[in-house]
Amino acid sequence: MRPEIVRWIVMGIVMLASAAAAAEEIVTPSGMAVTWMETVHGAPGPEGLTARFRFLAPAISGDVAFETAAEDMIWLCETFALPRLSDIGPQPSQVVISLADRDIPFGQTDLEAVQFFEAYRPAGDVCEWEMF
Repeated sequence: MRPEIVRWIVMGIVMLASAAAAAEEIVTPSGMAVTWMETVHGAPGPEGLTARFRFLAPAISGDVAFETAAEDMIWLCETFALPRLSDIGPQPSQVVISLADRDIPFGQTDLEAVQFFEAYRPAGDVCEWEMF
């Protein structure tokens, strides 16, 4: 089978599995509940190929401190994002984890929304924090 056909089949399987996981609530180490919304691969970041994992986290509009959310984001990077990066094709040089208190379409802004972002460099089975 041609490599591009295999790639499309693998991407289809990943998308189906991702859709099944979309409604699944994830409880982070701090106890905050988040829901995976989507993964964006097609928008390059400042470090090149970037995988963005976007999560709905209504609690961040309340009393969740950024420091607490930052610890949860690195956990999400290592336990959710890294296992979902494909071994096929070019590998992302950066993983961005974002938390938002409401569903905002990728690339759009909402002045009322609370959002947290962190960038990481995948390094084996760990995510190394990178300052934006």
